[in-house]
Amino acid sequence: MKVYRTETTVSEKGVVKIKGVPFKKGEKVRIIILGDRVIKKERREYSLRGKPVKYEAPFESVAQNEWEVLR
Repeated sequence: MKVYRTETTVSEKGVVKIKGVPFKKGEKVRIIILGDRVIKKERREYSLRGKPVKYEAPFESVAQNEWEVLR
């Protein structure tokens, strides 16, 4: 399945035009329309997505002194 993503503005008459799509004439496509408000809300929910991760002592035991077996 090919995916094509673009943004456009709804005209005063409520019409949406999409030009230059990378599909062949007569090919069936499925169109999903998301409002801009939905996209902005989604971005806030995952505010840490894409942020760098830093591991301090990644190979050390976690809470080793909390294990009763080792006491």
